[in-house]
Amino acid sequence: MAPPRKALIAVTSAHAPLYPDGKETGMFVTEALHPFNVFRKAGFEVDLASETGTYQADWLSQQKDWLPEEDRKVWEDPSSDFRKKLDAHLKPGDIEAHEYGIFFASAGHASLIDYPDAKGLQNIASTMFTDGSIVSAVCHGGAIFPGIINPKTGKSIINGRTVTGFTTKGEEEEGVLDTIKSWKKPTIEAAAADAGAKYVSPPGPWDSFTQTDGTIVTGANPASAHATAEACVEAFNKL
Repeated sequence: MAPPRKALIAVTSAHAPLYPDGKETGMFVTEALHPFNVFRKAGFEVDLASETGTYQADWLSQQKDWLPEEDRKVWEDPSSDFRKKLDAHLKPGDIEAHEYGIFFASAGHASLIDYPDAKGLQNIASTMFTDGSIVSAVCHGGAIFPGIINPKTGKSIINGRTVTGFTTKGEEEEGVLDTIKSWKKPTIEAAAADAGAKYVSPPGPWDSFTQTDGTIVTGANPASAHATAEACVEAFNKL
């Protein structure tokens, strides 16, 4: 029997200075909003969740170059379906993993801080993977994968799988690699390698790019959020 047509989008609870003048990273708005739209359009119920039940939006993700006007209207409207779900989002203790067919880890650089230790979200994703559901991440969302364990192997669910995610080259281009190192957290490429996955780079750091390996679906960057969610739906429909 196919898993339920219901999607859970994870958002980061972390925030930290990253940009000029101490402006902070947090949840990258379109990396949660675009998948929300894709899943709803495909007939999924959608919930959002974070490890602590809190979120802060990434500063850069709210700037004009990163938040198109149509998205901005939704983001700035507290009565929009997306904002209502986001502002009342769930914690792991509120969630029954068996009720969902897609787990999607949205991102923002802040994901590098909390996702590696987000045991509640990781356990939900592990249960869903065991159920045969789709487990997915975009951009820095892949920071959650090393801790999502396949109970049959005792290893990460991406061990032996092909994945993508934000490039180390992209971190260098943004000038934030030293900050990430100061957090004592691995880049997405390093985390994938440590988990035994084969990491594949997009043609360029900012090009839309996705990878599907069985029930594992990954995307490279903010531009890939929409396409990654569509790839999740496509993989789900094959279950």
